[in-house]
Amino acid sequence: MSTIGRLYRGETSIDFVGQARRWFIVSGVAIAICLLSLAIRNLNLSLDFTGGTSISMPNPAAAGIGEIRSALGSEGTAARVQLVDDGASVRIQTEAVDLDTERAMVLSLVEVTGTRIELTDVESVGPTFGRQIAGRAVQALLVFLGVVVVFISIRFEWKMAIGAIAALLHDLILTAGAYSLVGFEVTPATVVAVLTILGYSLYDTVVVYDKIKENVESDQDRRTYTDLVDRSMNQVLMRSINTSLTSLLPVGSLLFIGSLLLGAGTLRDFALALFVGIGAGTYSSIFVAAPLLALWKERETEWARRRYRSERKAGGSGPSPHRLSSRGQSTARRRKK
Repeated sequence: MSTIGRLYRGETSIDFVGQARRWFIVSGVAIAICLLSLAIRNLNLSLDFTGGTSISMPNPAAAGIGEIRSALGSEGTAARVQLVDDGASVRIQTEAVDLDTERAMVLSLVEVTGTRIELTDVESVGPTFGRQIAGRAVQALLVFLGVVVVFISIRFEWKMAIGAIAALLHDLILTAGAYSLVGFEVTPATVVAVLTILGYSLYDTVVVYDKIKENVESDQDRRTYTDLVDRSMNQVLMRSINTSLTSLLPVGSLLFIGSLLLGAGTLRDFALALFVGIGAGTYSSIFVAAPLLALWKERETEWARRRYRSERKAGGSGPSPHRLSSRGQSTARRRKK
């Protein structure tokens, strides 16, 4: 209980920046796995993005994939056939076809599956419309990232903006990789969920940055930037954990109970992105954005000098700052003599 109490009071002394190499390795391995999956398996894009014709119907005759392909004729070779709910239903997705071909496909499928034509659901999306949807999704993402850079640069500084973008890209790759690994379909609802979790990740990062800025401005002890970042992270750590848990619990209910146990498949496209994205966003705000910012800021002249003085005061022989003033350099040489 004492540890939990210290977490709530922000009195812990976890060395976030000192363990940055460990956090970066974990992120690097996760990103590598996701990129490899995306390269090999790609994303399971829905009809809204690829264009084509989708036919869904019950399958009381328990027809197999081979029978369904045969019923489709020439269109069956490249068709994507899925048996849903252990074969109780079937879903077929083909390239865009004309109305006569579509009607012939539906009649053949009704016969082989043993269902009624009024229970058949047909959806057609042209390839041009699919490309427009995908293009607008990319545009929305780029506009979002651009606004983030401008906002954080004005509110804080441009180096913090770059750190926030790195964290957002980290979350985006992990979320896309999760969809590639599990094979869930990427729908327009998924894009909405991704933009939602990027906004959540940005909120968490801004909270961390705001605390860092507050501690930097109020510092009277001439601490190093690393010390100030570690202090800030320990102060907001429990807040980030509580916010993440209160968000993950309802989203986890949607994903694991609603979609997987109760079979509400329409929920999983949205819930998976939220679940993975919220978790990744919390991780990246704490273990990616803040340590990356600290390592970068330590290279600035003023902060490098402050670290040098701190190490000299502590009796260490750490590296000298990157750029000392000419007076500082001559003083250092005289002392060495």
